[in-house]
Amino acid sequence: MGELQDASRWIRRFHPAEESGVRLVCLPHAGGSAPFYFPMSRALSPAVDVLSLQYPGRQDRRADRAIENIGEYADAIAAELKPWLDRPTALFGHSMGAVLAFEVTRRLERDLDFVPLVVFASGRRAPSRYRDESVHLRDDDGIVKEMRVLSGTNPEILGNEEILRMVLPAIRSDYTAIEKYRAEPGAAVRAPITVLTGDNDPRTSLEEAQAWREHTSGAFDIHVFPGGHFFLANHQQQIVKIVSAALNNRSAAAS
Repeated sequence: MGELQDASRWIRRFHPAEESGVRLVCLPHAGGSAPFYFPMSRALSPAVDVLSLQYPGRQDRRADRAIENIGEYADAIAAELKPWLDRPTALFGHSMGAVLAFEVTRRLERDLDFVPLVVFASGRRAPSRYRDESVHLRDDDGIVKEMRVLSGTNPEILGNEEILRMVLPAIRSDYTAIEKYRAEPGAAVRAPITVLTGDNDPRTSLEEAQAWREHTSGAFDIHVFPGGHFFLANHQQQIVKIVSAALNNRSAAAS
């Protein structure tokens, strides 16, 4: 698997767990990068082999063409994951990453008949719930304002003009992708869905989070945490326990 890791520009494997019986694929938020999930990878290792996605247009992939379409994103990620489906696998996505986890799962189930153990949808309303959002059409200062509202970006980056100008194109592309996304009517997966949401998230209401139930024919549950859009930063221990317990239960049921 080390060779696969080296061959993929998409996948980061911070704590390889070759002997683990289960794998977790983590998908970042809009403007996010693979290291966002370093703490979760460290906490779950060596029981879980964690893969974190590195989207194009940022960090070491800054020269790669950014993607502005969720379908194109999901197609590329599903193709990258094919060699890694040698063991029971779950997906965890936050915000835009939750939508990508859902759309990647649809492709894995449709094209490979591979049903993930569970899809963790964090910090995002259900695919069938839309809001009229146009952050991607704002000027740079407008996008930075949105980043401040959501409180998910390192303050050092927000205060560094040079770094900001480097990352803003990728952030704008991600916002374009997620704000133009429209789920196919009746889109659903067979995999169970576990939703994680903040009770004060300005971008996702409790009703919008609970609506994920409509998008799976499998089991569904939801966990509500105190906090805003990036609630998970303040509840990492509890979230790791929820993820670990779900993976243990699902993998035991599948074996």
